[in-house]
Amino acid sequence: MASTLLSLASATPSASLSFHEINKGKLNRGCMNKEKTNPFIKAKSFGRVSMVVASNVSRFEGITMAPPDPILGVSEAFKADNHELKLNLGVGAYRTEELQPYVLDVVKKADKLLLEKGENREYLPIEGLAAFNKVTAELLFGVDNPVIRQQRVATVQGLSGTGSLRLAAALIERYFPGAKVLISSPTWGNHKNIFNDARAPWSEYRYYDPKTVGLDFEGMIADIKAAPEGSFILLHGCAHNPTGIDPTPEEWRVIADVIQEKNHIPFFDIAYQGFASGSLDTDAASVRMFVARGMEVIAAQSYSKNLGLYAERIGAINVVCSSPEAAARVKS
Repeated sequence: MASTLLSLASATPSASLSFHEINKGKLNRGCMNKEKTNPFIKAKSFGRVSMVVASNVSRFEGITMAPPDPILGVSEAFKADNHELKLNLGVGAYRTEELQPYVLDVVKKADKLLLEKGENREYLPIEGLAAFNKVTAELLFGVDNPVIRQQRVATVQGLSGTGSLRLAAALIERYFPGAKVLISSPTWGNHKNIFNDARAPWSEYRYYDPKTVGLDFEGMIADIKAAPEGSFILLHGCAHNPTGIDPTPEEWRVIADVIQEKNHIPFFDIAYQGFASGSLDTDAASVRMFVARGMEVIAAQSYSKNLGLYAERIGAINVVCSSPEAAARVKS
């Protein structure tokens, strides 16, 4: 809708001045002849009419070209490939057998309900849609979880997983200056960019073992133990990206033990709830186990993958606090 409105606006005839109008005296010649120096403007005089010509110099000349996105680059290469058996292993997205975008039936149903309901486009509160924040927290932690009933979860709507992680990174940088964020090696490509842009220092903990093609559990535990006390440990709640290797329930318990012992703060990235096991509850078990121990937890959510809502940028950041008062302050 916004793009349509902008197109209509740009189609409106603009006001312009012709040489005929200038010569008729409709433009004050004195305004055009006033001497004002501007390094970006060059004035040329043709008889009694001065023409102003902008030179090809930009204030943004010093900005370098950003590198192309490696994942989207794979998609571009895929489109250019004419092989009939090609497969796109870049962007993870639902596709039909004809490789076209697939919209889930439940999403179609929700779209229909929204149209029938006739929602308006009024401004939302700064924390986002309250109804969404309520149900997204319930989906992650469980409807009957005490932290929900006790109002100890601060939930704010974010621009999918990326925006939610960025909000959490800003929170860490502002209120925990100098605190380090530990991320797995390897991890999702955007994690490092997000913390770099937020100026939140980070380092890596061992995760993938190429020798066993599995989890380097001993290395992971050793690095979390060695991290400065009070660090933020970024964990993939399920379906680790990019390895697909998750800790077992017993390994999750050991990870929680070490994080508690070191007074670290667990920071979950939940982009695939329901995707790994097919069960929303099973895929949230790691987060719920940490919360059940009474730990304060940060958890970022995304619905791009599990609901196929790529363009909508739907997500949330949740901060589980030790008291409802703390949660209210965090949410503010």
